Amino acid sequence: MSPLVLDGESLSLHDLVAVARAHREVQLSPTARTAMCQSLDWVLEAADGRLRDASGNPRSVYGINTGFGSLARVRIPKEKSSELSRNLVRSHAAGVGPPAPRDVARAMVVLRANALAKGASGCRPLLVERLLDLLNAGIDPAVPSQGSCGSSGDLAPLAFLGLILAHQPEDPEEETGTAWVGEDLVSGREALSRGGIEAITLGPKEGLALTNGAQLSTAFAALALKDAQELVALAEVAAALSIEVLRGVTRAFRPEVHVLRPYAGARATAANLMQLLAGSGLVDTIDGKVQDAYSLRCTPQVLGAVRDALSHVESQLLVELNAATDNPLICLQVEDDDKAFSAGMFHGEPVGLVSDYLKIAVGELASLSERRLYRLLTAPLSADLPASLAHHDRPGLGLFGIQTTAAALVSECKALGWPASLDSIPTCEDQEDHVAMSTTAARRAADVVALAQHVVDIELLAAHRAMQWRLAEEPGVGVSLAARAVEETLSQVLHPSQVPSESVAAIGGARHRILEAVRSECPDLDGWVS
Repeated sequence: MSPLVLDGESLSLHDLVAVARAHREVQLSPTARTAMCQSLDWVLEAADGRLRDASGNPRSVYGINTGFGSLARVRIPKEKSSELSRNLVRSHAAGVGPPAPRDVARAMVVLRANALAKGASGCRPLLVERLLDLLNAGIDPAVPSQGSCGSSGDLAPLAFLGLILAHQPEDPEEETGTAWVGEDLVSGREALSRGGIEAITLGPKEGLALTNGAQLSTAFAALALKDAQELVALAEVAAALSIEVLRGVTRAFRPEVHVLRPYAGARATAANLMQLLAGSGLVDTIDGKVQDAYSLRCTPQVLGAVRDALSHVESQLLVELNAATDNPLICLQVEDDDKAFSAGMFHGEPVGLVSDYLKIAVGELASLSERRLYRLLTAPLSADLPASLAHHDRPGLGLFGIQTTAAALVSECKALGWPASLDSIPTCEDQEDHVAMSTTAARRAADVVALAQHVVDIELLAAHRAMQWRLAEEPGVGVSLAARAVEETLSQVLHPSQVPSESVAAIGGARHRILEAVRSECPDLDGWVS
């Protein structure tokens, strides 16, 4: 891949994933560098006391020559500005819990770099270059996943990033955080040494510039969204497989029906189901059967609503990917002597709300999948499939156990579905009297997506097993491709003593390949994100 050029304006979800998971190289654009230098000049003037207020006194500018939060009225002498930035980083390195996944940490770094590249933060281009050096050298910060309220941004996790970048080389006892280099978890000092990267001394406002913003929240949410988009496509494949082996009725998916309630997501899912089931000799074959249970018939309504939810989540996150989020922001274009504007751009509410929406939507996807699974394994509901899909020559080796697992996973999705963004506990002596809890919302969204992936994997396993009982009839084109991909996956790991969890894990490792196998012959599937 060619290097990604950050300009603070055009970062896409695809770009973010490429850096976070495929280690795409990143560079700072020349235009961003120019914009950063212009706002930096104003900050340096304020820090030096050259900017005056109406009384002729040096102008007070939050975080540049004042304290932070509830200490905003405390003036800081200019010779202490660098120490102020460093102390902000050190004081907020208070996170706890397991480190965020490495891809999430990398996404957080590129998001922070892109926010600063916008040129409204008043920091040096060198600060962004050091962030990009970390990414390009494969140095992944170990940042605690807990301890952030998402307002003022993700202070604690971003502070750990600051520990790695900004320390005094002459002080061997100074805390420098930790980072992954290859498979080794080492100190920030050791990580920079291995990467040939020089630590920096933070300048005026640069502690704020590093820590103010909901970048960990956004990193969790954005990567979860990417996985959820793929999961919707896989859920459609699983649904089509189940509908086919259950001898479902396809009239519920006809476009003439869905145009009467024209939700974009529902129309896309219905059209995809019709394409996946095209040519099937199994569906519409039970005389007198006019409709299916909701878990089959309402698949377009449920998965379609999930699709529409993810579209809204993406529209919000695309704004956040290219937003300036720290405080104050330097708005040079404003006709005002004071170019520093203290606002609430760091507040994680937009990310928190859509993260909650994301996890609720994906939880419903998992719930619907489990209900179809239940019908596959329950003889009176399965159009004459054997109970538990057990082979007659292998008594007791049915698949009832995996339905129990799916039920547990769906229940956990529901428990995690409580909207974290609805909560708020005041912090910072009531200066921060309403917080977003966006980090918790986004982290839980990622957890729900991971749980839902397992549920769909389980449905695919059961639907594939059920297909072995329907071999006398020809399956639909798309369903046939999916079943063949699942068969190939299982054949590579199949052995006499294999237990169901091994089969589920094998399908989980082949999700992308299963989708690509279907896409190769069904290129017109609507809304599938590659």
